Amino acid sequence: MAFSPLWLSFFLVFSIATINAALTAQAFTGTYGINYGRIADNLPSPESVVTLLKAAKIKNVRIYDANHEVLTAFNGSGIEIVVGLGGEFLIEMSVNEDRAMSWIKENVQPFLPGTSIRGIAVGNEILANKDRQDLWEVLLPAAKNVYNALDKLDLTKVVQVQSPHSQGVFANSFPPSSCIFKEDIVPYMKPLLQFFSQIGSPFFINAYPFLAYMSDPEHIDLKYALFQSNRGIYDAKTKLHYDNMFDAQIDAAYAALEKAGFGKMEIIVSETGWPSRGDESEAGASEKNARTYNSNLRKRLAKKKGTPYRRKIPVKAYVFALFNENLKPGGTSERNFGLFKADGSIAYDIGFTGLKSSSAASSLLSFKGIGSSYMLVFASCAAILLLIF
Repeated sequence: MAFSPLWLSFFLVFSIATINAALTAQAFTGTYGINYGRIADNLPSPESVVTLLKAAKIKNVRIYDANHEVLTAFNGSGIEIVVGLGGEFLIEMSVNEDRAMSWIKENVQPFLPGTSIRGIAVGNEILANKDRQDLWEVLLPAAKNVYNALDKLDLTKVVQVQSPHSQGVFANSFPPSSCIFKEDIVPYMKPLLQFFSQIGSPFFINAYPFLAYMSDPEHIDLKYALFQSNRGIYDAKTKLHYDNMFDAQIDAAYAALEKAGFGKMEIIVSETGWPSRGDESEAGASEKNARTYNSNLRKRLAKKKGTPYRRKIPVKAYVFALFNENLKPGGTSERNFGLFKADGSIAYDIGFTGLKSSSAASSLLSFKGIGSSYMLVFASCAAILLLIF
């Protein structure tokens, strides 16, 4: 059977796309995940955190290091986890692939496959950090060395290499279609995007409507930031209407990627959230607003829908954060982004069930609504044993 050149070209393109998809690690299941920060001295044990996450049916987690106690606790949980390679490692990783290999052999490989490590985040918001511009030029070589080390260990099909960015990489984001990368960042961002495009990694962005609202509460409608009913905004260039800032921030990033030549790259939100407390200068930080934002965000992600500009790509996001972290520096809001308090109880109700201490001296942790049933069974068994013996 003879194939025309057109059909042959189609077949080759389709085959390459299929092979790339098969060889690329996918670091996200479903659409909802959470960031498990641990800058605190009063958090539940990692084992209790696994129990909490499983009860909440949260399948995707990011941590900001590669803590062995945490990775051990997640063994056998089925929860997919992204570990963090901090900025303090980037310089040495950039000049020495052997160092990247050693780090992976120490912090990733020994925990596989029991612990579902699905990604390594190389740095966090590096290209927007004006105080550490020395790291801008080492981010790409560090990411390449981490990937090459994974490749030599035959782990690139399992573990994805990524690097989250802040909104600070953009020169402007309103309206969404006008968004571009900052001029001084472009020489570092474009080669990084080229590399991630080659290995099939998405663009990770930390998107915070709270920060935008806090910076200009007089001109930004709080309801627009909280997914509540509002007039929204209209982007005249794309003729698209936005009824919430979260979608607009994502589409602004898509517009910037498109202008940079990477219009087909998927975007995943690596952080988003709203604090339940804040200083007087931190407009909008309140328990009511945090509950509204995170509840509506959860409903929005559950719909598995795209944005106005990318309707066919379901939005995926990691909420910031799992716990309030009492040792974080900065304003009061920084220590109050958690969906849960340090004792494992809920910070406010958006449909999750927290951990709570029982009155028993054994310090048993039980779930609300479930623990009472197990205690009843336990009491019944104890009574039967007493009758027998």
